[in-house]
Amino acid sequence: MSSPGGTPRGPNSPAVAPSTAKWTGDNPENRKYQTDNVDVNRTGDEARDNCIALLYNGLAYRSTEPPAAVLVKAVAVEHAAFAAYNGATPQYKTKLRSLFQNLKNKTNPALGRRVLSGEITPEKFVVMDSDELKSAQLKKLEQDLAKENMKKAQVPMAEKSISDALQCGRCKQKKVSYSQAQTRSADEPMTTFCECTVCGNRWKVRLLWHRITGPDVALTHPSSPEPPPPPPFPPHLRALPPGLSVFG
Repeated sequence: MSSPGGTPRGPNSPAVAPSTAKWTGDNPENRKYQTDNVDVNRTGDEARDNCIALLYNGLAYRSTEPPAAVLVKAVAVEHAAFAAYNGATPQYKTKLRSLFQNLKNKTNPALGRRVLSGEITPEKFVVMDSDELKSAQLKKLEQDLAKENMKKAQVPMAEKSISDALQCGRCKQKKVSYSQAQTRSADEPMTTFCECTVCGNRWKVRLLWHRITGPDVALTHPSSPEPPPPPPFPPHLRALPPGLSVFG
């Protein structure tokens, strides 16, 4: 056979001799066996020849290799898959469709070049798993994300204490865990986050400081107990001489 096109070849036909001429089309992203005028009927079996066509389209995508060289590699890959998966089995077809999708992946342009150059042999290509088919860029990105997630997982959680002085407003049990955090400005008291270890009820407690009456407690969860009454007004401040202010 003197060109990629021509009459169908049988399963015992010799391989196509690759040409040294480069592909000279306009846009390699549009390359297909039809536009390259390539005859993909190489085995006499329609299903296998269709797989050769699929592989040709994947290998030719964005490639400037001559049609004959792409066809030789597509036939070799199909032959390796046919041997590896014991014929044109469902596994054989699924694998070749997967290889085609990886070859057409725009984020992995090196895969097709590595197959066409022989860096990845047909026998190796047809048994590569999804991780092996990934581009070096994608592998590095996934490794960086894994490291970042590992660092986040190693950040210690805020330690919670258990108190029997706090009572759950739902189940009335005094087995409450709590932690504190500064959720407002630095000159305001911290917020206490409470969780009942019995029923799982959660609420927040924030101390409100008054200059005269002392601390009061504001409970923001509707199921929380009522806040305690404020302490009585200090006796020595109940009556002040005229003109004297407690605020100075």
